[in-house]
Amino acid sequence: MTSSRTNLRLLALALAITLAGCNQPRDPGYQGWVEADMIFVSPDESGRVTKLSVREGDEVKAGMQLYAVDDDLQQADLNQNNATLANAQQSYDRAAALSKTGSGTQATLDAAVSALRVAEAHVNTRLARRIGFAPVAGAVQQIYFREGETVPAQRPVLSIMPPGNMKVRFYVPETDLPKLAIGDEVRVTCDNCAADLTARIYFISTSAEYTPPVIYSLDERNKLVYLIQARPSRPDALRVGQPISVFPGAKTPVADKR
Repeated sequence: MTSSRTNLRLLALALAITLAGCNQPRDPGYQGWVEADMIFVSPDESGRVTKLSVREGDEVKAGMQLYAVDDDLQQADLNQNNATLANAQQSYDRAAALSKTGSGTQATLDAAVSALRVAEAHVNTRLARRIGFAPVAGAVQQIYFREGETVPAQRPVLSIMPPGNMKVRFYVPETDLPKLAIGDEVRVTCDNCAADLTARIYFISTSAEYTPPVIYSLDERNKLVYLIQARPSRPDALRVGQPISVFPGAKTPVADKR
């Protein structure tokens, strides 16, 4: 009988401890989301996209050809540049011949050389700039113009997301700012994500702002907060636009362990 009473007391005590732990408020962390600084690749002049060598999601390396834009207008200009180049070559030949016989001046020869080099540059570079190459390595995030569509000058044909340009953005109340500093490592959590995601703070805003509407916490919406940005240690484990929670330090909060 005594043993049964003892067991009941131990069970009641364990239940009370469990309920006390459940009643403790769970730390929601700082709310935020994932963003990335995209690299936009665009032609210098307008034209029709004649070839698209990549698709969204493809991994590209720096220097890889991405697209080609038609060169109809450039071919017309090329004919004119070739004529200019021929004239510059003739002027140079005459100036060089006169310089050898002493009839010409060095200034005339220098001017002919300069005109020749400019004409050669126009011929060699005008067509090459109709092809878009990847300026960095990364994943093709979005394609804005496809084959057959006309892209205006300096409008991006596609965007590339380098892994190193991924970042997490979150907002911290003024009272919590002393807890964080540039270079600190924070823990990042999200739905169905790995448990060991971390990020390192590289930017802390110096001016306060109202919590943006994307943060749906009623307790935080009307408070002044400070923007903080951090680089994730595993950018491949996150997706742009994904909502996340951030906790100071890389350790798991006690509430999460329970």
